[in-house]
Amino acid sequence: MTRTPRALRMLTLCVWPFLQPCTANADAVLDWNIVSLKTTAAAAFNPPLESRNLAIVHAAMFDAVNSILREFHPYAVSLDAPRGTSAEAAVAAAAHFALVQLYPDQRTAVDAAYADSLGRIPDGPPKTNGISLGEAVASKMLTARATDGAAAAIAARYTPGTGPGVWIPTPPGFVPALDPGWGSVHPFVMEDASQFRPGAPPSLTSRLYRRDFDELKQIGSSTSTARTQEQSDVARFWVATGPQNWNPAARQVAVARGLSLVENARLFALLNLAGADAFIAAWDAKFAYNQWRPVTAIRAAASDGNEATEEDSSWTPLLVTPPFPDYIAGHTTYAGAAEKVLEHVFGKQPGLPIRLTSPSAPGVVETFSSFRAMSDSVVDARVWGGIHWRTSCERGRTVGEEIGRHVVRRMLKPIRERG
Repeated sequence: MTRTPRALRMLTLCVWPFLQPCTANADAVLDWNIVSLKTTAAAAFNPPLESRNLAIVHAAMFDAVNSILREFHPYAVSLDAPRGTSAEAAVAAAAHFALVQLYPDQRTAVDAAYADSLGRIPDGPPKTNGISLGEAVASKMLTARATDGAAAAIAARYTPGTGPGVWIPTPPGFVPALDPGWGSVHPFVMEDASQFRPGAPPSLTSRLYRRDFDELKQIGSSTSTARTQEQSDVARFWVATGPQNWNPAARQVAVARGLSLVENARLFALLNLAGADAFIAAWDAKFAYNQWRPVTAIRAAASDGNEATEEDSSWTPLLVTPPFPDYIAGHTTYAGAAEKVLEHVFGKQPGLPIRLTSPSAPGVVETFSSFRAMSDSVVDARVWGGIHWRTSCERGRTVGEEIGRHVVRRMLKPIRERG
């Protein structure tokens, strides 16, 4: 990872919003990836639900265009398309149909984007057939996911445990656990949510726990003198959800590599399917182990049975702690999955610097030379922000890597080997 000097950051911030739409306006898949992310970002904060819905939208786009071009094995739906059916219309119709069902409150904005997309496609049977195909694929995808357990997971009630090491709601809001049943949501690719569940977190009396405790207590505090401004910037940068950071990175490389419409559809389907399963796996582990958050642990260290840890009853993290158990970190689980998907498609080196902005860190531009550097940054960010133990972050990424490899080994394979 390289850093952009502060003076240049402010200049880049002024032009960056105009650069991204230009580079991402290459085809319907990239256009609707942007629309989808804007739609989920405007909804209530819920990373697991966001990842699920993005997986539905992008799987529908892929299966729609692949029903026409038939270059890859489908994800879930394969329909017959009349010769000459517009792939662009099918992509737009699939994304639009899914988004307005998933986010009905944002229909006006999504409808406007849809009208713009269709306005670029000549009227006639290819367009009409594409619309019909895209809507039919999206309808089948939504029906298939209607009984996946997401609604029950969100509505589930959760009673926190008690005692040292156990998660309880955290300050300042003491908000109840978010989506406590998400680990029971039916995965998109995994056999079940616990398929890649890691072993238990470090015991409170272990050296590893002490290492994590000491590091985070020092560098993750809101008043830390050990944390640099650059580290604080990185911590704030990754507050934005995983999909909001990794999808734009994929778009940049896809445009630079000149991927075709169906290749882009496959790329973003793989990325978002893996990301959705990453959150399911992370939530499975979180509520299987119920590990306490650093702010709770540091304030209650006198009760942890570890003579090497020292309590600070007023300790506060740099960032507000999200409302769910610590182990494993969801953001790094998503990062590990995304890293492996993007390496599968593009190789370990993207061949260009990936330059990203984040709504949670205005004025900051992060530049990465590899997908691994991106996931390294996510791991560090959660520690520097004071909201996750390093072990939770590292093991989360490892679980995500396993999910990413699993997804690309099994899904959306080419029908014929390319020469």
